[in-house]
Amino acid sequence: MIEATGHIADKDLRQIAEKINNDIRISPDEGLVLFQKAELSLLAVLSGIVRRKKNSNLTYFNRNFHIEPTNNCIYNCRFCSYHKPAGDPESWEYSHEEMLDIVKRFDNKEVTEVHIVGAVHPLHDLHYYGKLIQKIKQHRPELHIKAFSAIELDYMIRKAGNTIEEGLRQLKNYGLDSIPGGGAEIFDGQLREKICDEKTSSELWLSIHETAHRLGIPSNATMLYGHIETYAHRIDHMERLRNLQDKTGGFNSFIPLKYKKANNSMSYLGEVSIIEDLRNYAVARIFLDNIPHIKTYWPMIGKDIAQLSLSFGADDLDGTIDDTTRIYSMAGAEDKNPEMATDEICKLIRDAGFDPVERDSLYNIIRYW
Repeated sequence: MIEATGHIADKDLRQIAEKINNDIRISPDEGLVLFQKAELSLLAVLSGIVRRKKNSNLTYFNRNFHIEPTNNCIYNCRFCSYHKPAGDPESWEYSHEEMLDIVKRFDNKEVTEVHIVGAVHPLHDLHYYGKLIQKIKQHRPELHIKAFSAIELDYMIRKAGNTIEEGLRQLKNYGLDSIPGGGAEIFDGQLREKICDEKTSSELWLSIHETAHRLGIPSNATMLYGHIETYAHRIDHMERLRNLQDKTGGFNSFIPLKYKKANNSMSYLGEVSIIEDLRNYAVARIFLDNIPHIKTYWPMIGKDIAQLSLSFGADDLDGTIDDTTRIYSMAGAEDKNPEMATDEICKLIRDAGFDPVERDSLYNIIRYW
């Protein structure tokens, strides 16, 4: 299937390419070789092989919207442009009623998912957020609720005096369907101390997701890249995710999240290039052989790069969003008012040479477009 292996000068790359072509898992060292030595054209070919085997020519999207309850946070991560203290002109905190009003705006629309994630508010525990979930389910029972990063879950569950398992069970009883992948950042402990030292540890992040999977709550996974990490740190991060997926099978997708430089204390770093974005998507698709989907989050990376990433292993464009998220627009993302109509998403996918398919939150196909 890959005739190109005969034309690869580097012996290590040729052996890696043969493994990928034969569905043999590559090692962390081999993943590092791909980052360091593989040309972008080769990565496109290799990630395309994996993508087609897993997802044929399909590219997925869903109809969704976001609720961001607050940006008043107990943490102050150095890369974050979202956190604002109470009283700041850019700070907000929505009541349950205001958040229900957001849900009601979509009463006559064919949305299937609400994504709820925000800051770690100092005063709210799991029951505050559980009752919000309950109210949303009462209003629109069929709506899938994907809510709360592991960082939020850690705090709200501890504040309620529960263990992680007890808290997740209670949230599931309130109506929580799945959890997003935020807060993973980069797992290396030394790097975490430099960019988000106050935040939940990588070990606890992984434990929360493992517990959720065991309780029948699927999740996504993320990685923040393009700051002070090295390729070795990225591979270490993905290896920990791959190991947990071997154990639980509970991750639906992996979402590389690009560090954006606006309005935070790490702005001096700048941002990595589009070439680096595409390299990262490709290696992630190849290395994470047990996670079925690679999501390109277009509100963060922009529509054009998201479209390009489909040729570097990504197979999911997230969703319609409908201008309901501010996390990345506050950090300098190109799409200041992120929303895409279904027709626009489908055209973007087709123009890249792929077939659009609408999914639900668990990747069950709703319709082919």
